[in-house]
Parts: sequence; C-alpha cells; structure tokens
Amino acid sequence: MATKKSPVKKKVATKVVTKAPAKKAVKKVAAKKVAAKKTVKKVVKKPAAKKVAAKKPAAKKSAAKKVAKKVIKQSSSKAPKVDQYGLEQDDEFYGLYFAKSTKKGLVEVKPCTFSLMYWWKGLLGYPDMIEISKGSNTAMLQFESTFGGGDSGETELTEKDVLDIDHIIEVDEEEMMISLYSYVPIPVPEKLVGAVSLAILNINPETRYGSLELCSTENEEGETEHFLRYRAATYLRGIKSGKVEAIESMVTNGSEFFGLALDAMCVNKSIKKWLLS
Repeated sequence: MATKKSPVKKKVATKVVTKAPAKKAVKKVAAKKVAAKKTVKKVVKKPAAKKVAAKKPAAKKSAAKKVAKKVIKQSSSKAPKVDQYGLEQDDEFYGLYFAKSTKKGLVEVKPCTFSLMYWWKGLLGYPDMIEISKGSNTAMLQFESTFGGGDSGETELTEKDVLDIDHIIEVDEEEMMISLYSYVPIPVPEKLVGAVSLAILNINPETRYGSLELCSTENEEGETEHFLRYRAATYLRGIKSGKVEAIESMVTNGSEFFGLALDAMCVNKSIKKWLLS
C-alpha cells in the first residue's frame, strides 16, 4: 500500500627627575666640560649596542618559524587516512568497493547499504529486495512479518492472537543512518484515533528503545488515513566493526519493544478488537 511507505536540529612607571639648584650649576660648569665629553662618547657608543640587540628579535622570529613548521609536519603525519566514503583506515569496509548487478547494469552499493544487504541476504538468507536509488545515497527494504502474543497468560495478546506487521528499513548514506519503521497495515478507525493517541502518550515514556507514533497520510481517494507505527534508528558512523550486528540489534530490539507496546495498548478492548480485525 502506497500509504504505508511515507514517514517516508569574551603602572606605567614614572621617573621623577630632580634638578639641582641653579647656583650650583653655574659654579661647576668648568669642571664638567670633560665629563660632558665623556657623556657624548658614551652616547655615541650606545647605537652600536642597539644594533646587537636589534638582531636578537630577528633571530627569535626565525626560530619560531622553524618550530611552527615542525608542528605542522607532525600533525599532518598523524591525520587518519580515509577512503572515498570517508571511512578511516581501521574500518572494516575501508577501501572496498561494492556493486550489484541489475537490469540497468552495475549499481554501487555503499557501506551502510552493504551492511543491510549482508544482514538480509547473508545472515537471514532472503532474496535481495533492496531498492537502491540513483547515486546510491539512499536505499530501502520492505518486508512483512507476523506478530504473535505471549503464552504466559499475563499478557493481553495470547499466542492465538496473531497480526501482520509491515516493515520498512531506510538507509541514508550521507548521514550513515539506518531507520526502521514498523506499521500495523490497517488504518486506525476515526473513532479510535483519540484512544490510540492517548495510549501512545502513556506508553512512549516507558519504551526504552524507539517510539510509537500516529502517521497520517492521504490514500488514493484523497481521504486522510491514520496508521500506527513504531520507529527506531541507529547511526553507523563511528562504528569501525560490527555494522551488520548493529542493524540486526536494531531490528531485534525494535520488534520486541513494538510487541510490548501493542500488548499494552490492548488493555483497551476496542483497540485490541481493531488490531485483530
């Protein structure tokens, strides 16, 4: 059903100079002529001292440049190598290229899509039903499963209460994110929308993984329909090894928590009747 596919951020120092009285200065003028010459000689010698001092800052600057170059070389050598997908050298899929044969020729299979494909085909043994978009940046897998209640006698849904569930797994290669959407395939009756919405508000805080939501869409006749769905997602970015296992864990945990949520909703007998209709 087309309607089920839509799911689809802050002292300057001062020098005090004391002047001698004018009378004393007049008496000692003749005696200070020689001293005055010495003072001139000393003043002449000072520029030579300044030249030496001026060379020191220049030497420091050149030394600073050399240090900066060494730091740049060290940091660049430690930068991790990445492949065409941005995967680092210690990643399980580093440097590998995958493709699958289709009627339109070879289609590139990027790392997240390949992880999904390996789980679906390699571990579960199912035929390849993964749709890969042009450019291979997105992919989607659709499948169905059957949900059955527990047999402990403490659940609302028993082992005899069986219902079909539709699943969609979407891949976003740019974000390296895998999203799972599980639907109850029959729309929620208008008279139960309020009750289902209230149940979602009560159950979601207790759901340790993923969340329930009411998805509204228009059918082929232009009528609005509401579908109960469960959504979970996992990022594969940063997972160097175990991407396939991460997908498997997401689907396994998702199925478990969705089942618990459905059982909790069935405390409302009207919702239970609808689910099993």
